[in-house]
Amino acid sequence: MRAGTAPSLADIEAARRRLAGIARVTPVYGSETLSRITGREVHLKAENLQRTGAFKIRGAVNRIATLTETERAAGVVAASAGNHGQAVAWAAREVGARATVFMPEDSPMAKVDATRNYGAHVRLVGEGFDDALAEALALADEQDATFVHAFDDEQVIAGQGTIGLELAEQLPGVETVVVPVGGGGLCAGIALALAERAPHVRVVGVQAESCAPLAGSETHGFTIAEGIAVKHPGELTSAILAERADAIVAVADEEISEAIVLLLERAKLVVEGAGAAGVAALLAGKVEGAGPAAAVLSGGNIDPTLLISVMRHGLTLAGRSLVIRTRLVDRPGELIKLLSLVAEERGNVVSIEHHREGMDLPVSESEVELTLTMRDRAHCDELAAALQRAGYPVERLH
Repeated sequence: MRAGTAPSLADIEAARRRLAGIARVTPVYGSETLSRITGREVHLKAENLQRTGAFKIRGAVNRIATLTETERAAGVVAASAGNHGQAVAWAAREVGARATVFMPEDSPMAKVDATRNYGAHVRLVGEGFDDALAEALALADEQDATFVHAFDDEQVIAGQGTIGLELAEQLPGVETVVVPVGGGGLCAGIALALAERAPHVRVVGVQAESCAPLAGSETHGFTIAEGIAVKHPGELTSAILAERADAIVAVADEEISEAIVLLLERAKLVVEGAGAAGVAALLAGKVEGAGPAAAVLSGGNIDPTLLISVMRHGLTLAGRSLVIRTRLVDRPGELIKLLSLVAEERGNVVSIEHHREGMDLPVSESEVELTLTMRDRAHCDELAAALQRAGYPVERLH
């Protein structure tokens, strides 16, 4: 294979043979909930259940399997937002090679710790993937080590393309496959495989709005989908996607957050921001067509603190979490009256903050902030109305 050329079907099939017994053939689940919401048949390719928690093991193992003994002895270097680093660390450990992985300073600690636990030396540098990439390339050159690119590498793309082979076999009737896009290796590999095995299938890439260069955006901001926050997609992957991808769309963090919550609650699948991007695009109506669609859940390595925040936010948007502020006469028994009314309206109290000092209140009053779990938005409105009828001023904070 010549450097800088797209992998062929034969290359992807060779990768599949190398990955046999290592990378899992991940399941595909039909989702009745997503199908009902979107008005089309929706399936989920669960790469979040892959070894190391993401699709990246496919490309990393395929690339590292081609190293010579001399190259293994010199070690490997990688730059990663998290999932590629874990995959390289795991694959290098299996062949006895030293691995050094550069990751952005704000990388989720779940991904950092996992990469270290797989045996890699982790260096945290810079604000994003591009900073980590520059440092990794410099070290690889300095140590004459093999740099394992996260996406712009023929063997890596071929490894990711094995997902396309699986999809062609698992979902022969699918019309559209929706794939998260950061550097583009995953979408490029899948598109190449499907072009050969299922040429009727449309491939739609999805980026986060705050970092969507292939979708025509020039902004580079924060996103909860850090796994696809790549300012500069690869030259090779970009060329492949320009030819093979049918569309590239962008989704907002709010849409990604909604998808994460829905996948966890209804499909019982834990998915990180990047992994939920395809589902977010389907939910937002940004994927054309009405036929069967498959979303690739590219990874499930979400930081627990982010997951908690996303779940709280999602419950609030759905009207199932309510925070209100009100005032009471500051005398015994008033708080229990308020809580009794909340109980009558079937609100569930999660927490209470009772303030008397340091507030701009009359001397005879105190302020109470309640965090409640509710059924839905209508239930929130009913409770607020009941409190107001009883004479309690209501300020809805969330």
